[in-house]
Amino acid sequence: MKKLIVSCLTVGALLNINAQNYWKKNTGKTAKVILTNSKTNEKMADKGVVKFEKFGQPKETDACIFVDPDFKYQKLIGIGGAITDASAETFYKMPKNKQKEILEAYFGKNGLGYTVVRTNMNSCDFSSDSYTYVEDNDMALKTFNVAHDEKYKIPMIKEAQKAIGKDFTFYFSPWSPPAWMKSNKSLYKGGRLENQYYQTWADYYIKFIKEYEKRGINIWGLTVQNEPMATQSWESCIYSAEEEGEFLKNNLGPTLWKNGYKDKKVMIWDHNRDLIYQRATTTLSDPETSKYAHGIGYHWYETWNNKTQLFDNLAETQRAFPDKFLAFTEGCKEQFKMSGIYDVSLGELYGKNMLNDFNKGTALWTDWNVLLDQTGGPNHVGNFCFAPIIADTSTGEVHYTYEYYYVGHVSKYIKPNAQRIGSSSNRAALTSTTFMNENGQLVTVIMNDSENDIETNLWIEGMSAKLSAPAHSIQTVIL
Repeated sequence: MKKLIVSCLTVGALLNINAQNYWKKNTGKTAKVILTNSKTNEKMADKGVVKFEKFGQPKETDACIFVDPDFKYQKLIGIGGAITDASAETFYKMPKNKQKEILEAYFGKNGLGYTVVRTNMNSCDFSSDSYTYVEDNDMALKTFNVAHDEKYKIPMIKEAQKAIGKDFTFYFSPWSPPAWMKSNKSLYKGGRLENQYYQTWADYYIKFIKEYEKRGINIWGLTVQNEPMATQSWESCIYSAEEEGEFLKNNLGPTLWKNGYKDKKVMIWDHNRDLIYQRATTTLSDPETSKYAHGIGYHWYETWNNKTQLFDNLAETQRAFPDKFLAFTEGCKEQFKMSGIYDVSLGELYGKNMLNDFNKGTALWTDWNVLLDQTGGPNHVGNFCFAPIIADTSTGEVHYTYEYYYVGHVSKYIKPNAQRIGSSSNRAALTSTTFMNENGQLVTVIMNDSENDIETNLWIEGMSAKLSAPAHSIQTVIL
């Protein structure tokens, strides 16, 4: 028998309702609509309610979003963004009242509902300088300390943790080991971790975890290496799939377990969708390696290669490894221009990726920098990018891009532990996803990135609510 959980019902009634009968008997039920419309400049505007009425077999001419609560898929771990050196430095250059505003905008009760924070271990491109936590050639790691992070990064992470509360989900990624551990003796331009330093580097992760947890920041997880196939002009390190697997199996995994960190969620790959299937099937083919891995991370920077963004690679990987979660660990719009911060295409980039990622099985979604300044930095190699919030440190002004609002249409209303349920669209211009929150709410997000307004139907088991999907808009429907 089909069961539909609806938030307005009592707990006892929730357990015994046949969904199809419920819909048939409750013509006129309403759902709340929240809309962001670039043409009217509305941002997450309350558009009131829509009513559900009987609607049998749709015709091909009827634009529809179909939802079936009987089909349940992955549960959401959480949604959030990265607090990098750049984000934290920018944050503390802003006036106190603006700092409070930014924290509330992301992590507060009236904000986007972020629960996930990622950070960098050692420096990355979004740092003002390059640094590590040890002195050169200190194989015993006796000089290890995180004093660098205590000025900006750790204080901001702790502010986010305080605002989020019990759902705080924090993980880290390394961009490069110290230069003396690498084949090219540089933090930059790839290079490989030399075999003689595999265990020293594994011990380094443990030191980092202990130092952060000593400061009250609980580590939920980590990725093995940020972008292990990218030779960058900034901090980077190359691992083949086999090398990453060997390091995880022989060093990092056992070292985590030996130190009582078996619960830390280890994610492999942490690079683009294009190679995710090959990496997962190669690295995880050995059961002794696979037992240390909890998830498979990925980025979106392969978009130059394929307009469809290779979302099907995610679904194939999830089918191959149903016991591992998929985690979007980083993405942003590159080539920053201050003149472009109010372009709706920024939001649509996020909307298309988020909705498709979730529909292909993703359980964790993490944006890149939560905050950048009016230059798209700071960034010590000039790799300036967009962020959902841009803070002008020269004027104290806070700018909210469409990225912020499009992410918010998902993160504000779909909560951790929500379960994705069956849904589909019969129009290419309409991208959507649906989740059921733990309290029984059905939340459907619908994006129209076309030039045309589309009248559509949100169809659930023979009932439908008529919706208007304006051109270049996104909306959240809460039932």
